[in-house]
Amino acid sequence: MLPRLLSPLALLPLASALWPAPREISSGNTTLFIDKSIKITYGGKPLHYVPGYTPAAGPKCDDTEVIKGGVSRALGAIFDNNFVPWMLRPKGSTFEPDASEEKHLVKTLKISHSDKSNSGCYKPVADEVDESYAFKLGEDGHASIDAKTAIGVLRGLETFLQLFYEHTDGHHWYTTIAPVEIKDAPLFPYRGVLLDTARIFFSVKDIERTIDAISWNKMNRFHWHITDSQSWPLDIPALPELSAKGAYHPALTYSPEDVAHIHEFAAHRGVEVIMEVDMPGHIGSVQFAFPELIVAYNEIPFHWWCSEPPCGAFKLNEPAVDEFLETMFDDLLPRLSPYTSYFHTGGDELNRNDSMLDDGVGSNDTEVLRPLLQKFIDVNHDRVRKAGLVPVVWEELALEWDLDLGSDVIVQSWLGGKAIKTLTGKGHKVIVSDYNYYYLPCGRGQWMDYDNGEAFKKFYPFVDWCSPAKSWKLIYAYDPVAGLTEEEASKVLGGEVAVWTERIDATNLDGLLWPRASAMGEILWSGRYDEVGRNRSQYEVTPRLADLRERMLARGLAAEPVQMTFCTQGDDPLECARIV
Repeated sequence: MLPRLLSPLALLPLASALWPAPREISSGNTTLFIDKSIKITYGGKPLHYVPGYTPAAGPKCDDTEVIKGGVSRALGAIFDNNFVPWMLRPKGSTFEPDASEEKHLVKTLKISHSDKSNSGCYKPVADEVDESYAFKLGEDGHASIDAKTAIGVLRGLETFLQLFYEHTDGHHWYTTIAPVEIKDAPLFPYRGVLLDTARIFFSVKDIERTIDAISWNKMNRFHWHITDSQSWPLDIPALPELSAKGAYHPALTYSPEDVAHIHEFAAHRGVEVIMEVDMPGHIGSVQFAFPELIVAYNEIPFHWWCSEPPCGAFKLNEPAVDEFLETMFDDLLPRLSPYTSYFHTGGDELNRNDSMLDDGVGSNDTEVLRPLLQKFIDVNHDRVRKAGLVPVVWEELALEWDLDLGSDVIVQSWLGGKAIKTLTGKGHKVIVSDYNYYYLPCGRGQWMDYDNGEAFKKFYPFVDWCSPAKSWKLIYAYDPVAGLTEEEASKVLGGEVAVWTERIDATNLDGLLWPRASAMGEILWSGRYDEVGRNRSQYEVTPRLADLRERMLARGLAAEPVQMTFCTQGDDPLECARIV
């Protein structure tokens, strides 16, 4: 695998428009067509293209099934969900090869990977699954993908499909940059998306579509923030009242079968699901089924008790809470452990005032609360470890509460400033989700209501707490390891964009996420630098991102535009440039 945080990316030929940019690439200017007669082999044996192939279900990784599914999706994207790139070429230009002349075809695709252990599909651990691949496409029409693992093959297949465009006649598909040779691997092992399904419920199909897009961008983690104070949509058979009373509606829940399916669906695309049950704050929805466990639920005015209504936290000195969590974890964690290596226990935004209403505590003094919180975390992280999972937490537990977290615990940092340097300096492994760059709902305005009095005057014009919006250009310009020593930078596993859903549902999810998340995806895959170590210019990045956006549209994702068509058709980047 190529070394992390080292070799800068060689500048990509614009015609190839690959995203994320490969670490190393060379290409030519020969045109090759592709059709369904292509012969594919896997491990030396024929592999037949089966449109819409779905890998066999079950908590057992099978590389052959993974590859068959990946090939089906890649060829489906070429033949059935492709696009004519007129909007990315100068107006009136002749950009297509003549399909009526004798055509040179892509004849074969040879797929191989050296690791036969089936270890990379389920339970991947950051830095332990090799996603590297080597790709070749010769002028003679013979192509190959060689990788260490089946997951590396999937990454190579995404590159392969991006080489081809649909012809205007609708019956031919071609690339104009053969021969192509690529050696590729990610800089960071963790490249994820957080989706909150508690504030607003998302169907399984919505989640599948999001996971598909994650895989198209060579990202590899889906952080499922599944519960919060607003609702509890997760079915726990041992505690059936939780979702029966805590979900927004009895139909808006995720069954054990849904949970297993989503994990398997993701794994077959090289994506790992990390579920989060946030605690001891952000847990107020338990109130509907077990009110004796919760304090400060729906207290008004909310800002004394939490950052967002309806509040609610676990009582920190109540034995029944521990009994509840033991039952919940005994039910849930064994169902997750066949698929994933991680479980996120939250820990953010715990308001000290909540415990003033707790008869078992009656104090908001940090020195009183810290040992109670330490015990809470120790006990529950031991349960996570017992299930064979690595605990993940938000940064407040390490920085605000100064808890003693195990060396295995991964810390997710979202508050910005010097937090990443402080956390890595203390030896913590870190996932970067700095709200200044990676919180995608920002800039949409406040969702709460205000009366016509003082609140109206104080909060006018009703901007949200993290405005302005984080554009793809801002996301792309952010370096998550800037200012860190080499040792500190080695502790940064990668990053994760976050979609909190106060005002986001299935109608606007795709456009909110994509292609902004794609910008982070490339930074974490291949970095920000050109062949001489300079920040890669937006003049080079924008056309490739616009190309990716069209591919995502063709594959069924309602991604937002990168630029107006006048700009994408321009042959001079200065036409849509701000120059000072």
